Amino acid sequence: MLPSCCSSLLLVLSGPLRARGHNGAEDDHVVGSGSHPSPAVPSRLFCFCLSPNRSEWRARERAKPIHSLPPRPRTRPLAEPSSRTAAALPLLMPPPVLRLVPAAAGAAPPRARGGRTGAGRGGGVRLRARAAAGEATPAPSRTQVIMDKISGGSEEVGGAGGAYSYSALKRLDQIWSSICGPQVDSKVPEVVTRIQGPSADSNVGAGSEIFDLIVCGGTLGIFVATALSSKGLRVGIIERNIIKGREQEWNISRKELMEIVEIGILSEAELEQIISSDFNPNRCGFEDKGEIWVENILNLGISPAKLVETMKERFISSGGTIFEGKSLSSIYVYDDRAVLKLSDDDFLSCRLVVDAMGNFSPIVRQIRSGRKPDGMCLVVGACARGFEKNTTSDIIFSSSSVNRAGNSGVQLFWEAFPAGSGPNDRTTYMFTYVDPKIGGPKLEELLEVFWNLMPAYQDVVLENLDIRRVIFGIFPTYRDSPLPAAFDRILQVGDASGIQSPVSFGGFGSLTRHLGRLSNGIYEAVEGDFLDAHSLRLLNPYMPNLSASWLFQRAMSVRPDINVSPTFINELLFANFQSMQKLGDSVLRPFLQDVIQFGPLVKTLGLVMLTRPQLLPSIFKQVGLGVILDWSGHFLMLGFYTFLSTFIDPVTRSWVESLPPRDKYQWKQYLEAWRYGAGLDYRQGE
Repeated sequence: MLPSCCSSLLLVLSGPLRARGHNGAEDDHVVGSGSHPSPAVPSRLFCFCLSPNRSEWRARERAKPIHSLPPRPRTRPLAEPSSRTAAALPLLMPPPVLRLVPAAAGAAPPRARGGRTGAGRGGGVRLRARAAAGEATPAPSRTQVIMDKISGGSEEVGGAGGAYSYSALKRLDQIWSSICGPQVDSKVPEVVTRIQGPSADSNVGAGSEIFDLIVCGGTLGIFVATALSSKGLRVGIIERNIIKGREQEWNISRKELMEIVEIGILSEAELEQIISSDFNPNRCGFEDKGEIWVENILNLGISPAKLVETMKERFISSGGTIFEGKSLSSIYVYDDRAVLKLSDDDFLSCRLVVDAMGNFSPIVRQIRSGRKPDGMCLVVGACARGFEKNTTSDIIFSSSSVNRAGNSGVQLFWEAFPAGSGPNDRTTYMFTYVDPKIGGPKLEELLEVFWNLMPAYQDVVLENLDIRRVIFGIFPTYRDSPLPAAFDRILQVGDASGIQSPVSFGGFGSLTRHLGRLSNGIYEAVEGDFLDAHSLRLLNPYMPNLSASWLFQRAMSVRPDINVSPTFINELLFANFQSMQKLGDSVLRPFLQDVIQFGPLVKTLGLVMLTRPQLLPSIFKQVGLGVILDWSGHFLMLGFYTFLSTFIDPVTRSWVESLPPRDKYQWKQYLEAWRYGAGLDYRQGE
């Protein structure tokens, strides 16, 4: 069984590699300072970097390509983030652009993908050495120079992409360093307090406005709120900033976008209005080993600004209430309701609190007791103007084997998509999977690598690009996901619940897949008053396809203590993609859209075993026997859930409809868990 499971691991590693950061990961923009100083960190942040020249280096630096310049020492100490400023970390650069000085005549452009670039000179921005107390101050980093050039003059908004300062990057790197620290933070503030008895026995929140449901976090929470408000519930949203989408596109397929139309909160005419770009075909490739081209996977760029504004108007017109500029301070849960204290000492009451505050929700942090994530995806990138070849996209591309970022070895992956802001505008992402431990690469170090390698990957000259927006972010993953409800009357949704694939960036794409299931289930729970923790756990159930996916992140990360070939990860991915391509779209397409299914997995398992058995020893080294055994259990449960959903579900649905309300609610959630946990919610041929 072990070789079979190991080979199966080979397959799924390459499947759900659809990076979701460009799909708008959720933010924890709701918790303010109050009495809880722990910073709320967003799930997605942004930055850009360039190499400056000090005056005394100009002559020798002028002869060097930009990619060979060493990292510059920092000029600022890391500041302790306040809870209010740290909560506003997600960045997306504003419209002002930075024009890089063209390279001197004769500078050769990059020749091939995957190699090191030799184009350009030491950057288009030169800095004067500053003297302080008779000594020269170290030059700022390339990242700081470009961030300072681009960041001025735009209003900050809530949600992913709302802030744009270099200091926010430093704060995130500081938080990332603290996550990598040797000790778990034992001083996790308690946002939620459970108080036995009815709320009438307490004066807390007496006379406050009462809702059926309050959603904390509005950028993506607006979708859940609108779906439930449209069903007739009285819904409120708390958002510490304003509910407004960013300018940078989210990338998604039309099939996934139609999920919102089917729910009834977006019309097809409105859908067409929010699409800003449409492109095909879409490429997967691995270090010159071969390329696979597919159609209609992440091939749409949609405008978050237009989509969120449309949802906001729909929500208000359906009777919803928005509390913008208000932060959550604490929640008191009574037997009959939850009372929310806001940052301005106002109170709101509701029957159910929906936590849509993203990966770093303070409620989730309390539930997990500040536990360190089991894995992390680090993402950097930029949107730039100046790409002449700009009609196709890359879903996943690896242009090299293991690289160095800071003091760490990393396997880097790329994504690239045409942007809707102009015919020559293109967004490029570089991401890697790492373990959260001391010595891990910092985002600023990854940004330096990004600007060194991106020109060769995209076949462009860096100095010829207008940098319009820059991107960076961290995405934690936990093995025990989705996160079950820990309190009565509080439910996590979206990235806060861990429902996203651990090898994706989460956000909007993963939310659309579960929006129908969640909105129906939450409505039934509220209507039936099934709001105890046990009943709410049924809405975030165990899903074997998701649990199996987490283990593949481990195999895609570089492990310095393991003696495997530096080309192993690329060989592994290409072997699996090649096998899935041979087996057809019914196998390949679900994997590319974050859906693991038992049938396609078994088919590819056999083909990989027959064609590439020599990879198995490296799999055991890279992943470990214990991890493979654990994965085997989820693999068997995936088959069991497939059987239950295929054969038991059809013959029990009529019986379920005849049950008493509470039993009916529970069994309907069991049936949904089987279907989604087996990946059978994905409909072939669409």
